Amino acid sequence: MKIILVCSAGMSTSLLVKKMRQSAEERGITADIDAVGEAQLKNHLDGLDVILIGPQVRYLEKKIKAQAEPKGIKVAVIDQMAYGMIKGDKVLDQAVELLG
Repeated sequence: MKIILVCSAGMSTSLLVKKMRQSAEERGITADIDAVGEAQLKNHLDGLDVILIGPQVRYLEKKIKAQAEPKGIKVAVIDQMAYGMIKGDKVLDQAVELLG
């Protein structure tokens, strides 16, 4: 499973990425998880399964869905509470649920 978190510059999500990787490892889930700024997203769409958008840039959701959904990539805004409390396990759950 390949997941990318998107925020304005890819910085505010880096700690969350670390927590998500930790949670995936603990659960035996093979996941490639990274964070990028919105401007770099178009360079990272190949092989991607899920894009999770930081709540602070939720206004980008329509634009990102237009790029991603034709490629079969699932897109959602990260739960604000999980994001704010840096709950990597909860955000990982969100990505897994999106994939069904």
